[in-house]
Amino acid sequence: MFKLVENRNEKGEQLSIVFCQTVSELMNDDEKLVFIDSDLASPSGSSLIEKAHPDRFINVGIAEANMVGVASGLSIEGFKPFIHSFAPFASRRVFDQIYLSGAYAKTTINVYGSDPGFAVGPNGGTHTSFEDVALYRTIPNAIIVDPADVTQLKCAVRQAASEEGIKYIRINRKAVRNVYEPGSKFVFGKGTVVKEGSDVLVITSGQILSDALDAAEELETKGVSVEVLDMYTIKPLDVDLILSEVEGKKAVVTFENHSIIGGLGSAVAEVLAENNVNVLFKRHGVTDRFGQVGTADFLQVEYNLTSKDLVKTIESLL
Repeated sequence: MFKLVENRNEKGEQLSIVFCQTVSELMNDDEKLVFIDSDLASPSGSSLIEKAHPDRFINVGIAEANMVGVASGLSIEGFKPFIHSFAPFASRRVFDQIYLSGAYAKTTINVYGSDPGFAVGPNGGTHTSFEDVALYRTIPNAIIVDPADVTQLKCAVRQAASEEGIKYIRINRKAVRNVYEPGSKFVFGKGTVVKEGSDVLVITSGQILSDALDAAEELETKGVSVEVLDMYTIKPLDVDLILSEVEGKKAVVTFENHSIIGGLGSAVAEVLAENNVNVLFKRHGVTDRFGQVGTADFLQVEYNLTSKDLVKTIESLL
């Protein structure tokens, strides 16, 4: 069950700190949990885990592939590792190790990929990831979670710690706008209808859920009724929810802080095509581009990922 916040313009706590605090709390009760970082204890906030649990905190240095190998070995010995690096290094750089030493070997690794998409900010193109979801979608049985805010993040971390296998959690390190009230509950593999509507179905995830709701509210003033579906887990995808909510809609639009190739938009397109759903459809995301230097606010505008951009897409489609 969930409840929306009254003021969505308010930002919550810094997400990286919340992530590390939640992991540290779980480590108090589970001696098998360990945390491995790639020389990013300060940027990630994991220094608080190092202080609280020095015997179960490992800094492998800037050696992300080795980090996955260490995590896999620990998993084989019965431990439950969380690992962290920036999103491109937690996906692109370590893909072979995650695929083989992780999924193929049936080990348990909880991957925290920070600052995906435009959230990377001034770290620039080398640190930008518009393809992390696409990569993890190809890994058999991997789970991909894209939390929208603090409340969803806490749910994701707690569920990840309690299950086996490869889990990839992509979140901004910084504070984002609140969407859900504390205490709201979410489950892997289940989406949420955040706002009901009759004309257009918008399927989104992550921090731009707030922007999708802004766009829906603006379109309501223009006579267009928009339903917003939060696809908190991109894999496994909630196919049943998509098929039930698309009924009667004039159009479906996916909205993602990721490339339109291989991400949420591609996943939804596959569902619609394979189930012979006859509806107008558009993927709204990053269109075949590399990252660049800039503030997160600038990059969100540069890559056309604002609520106003979504409004234009929907109006054009209709």
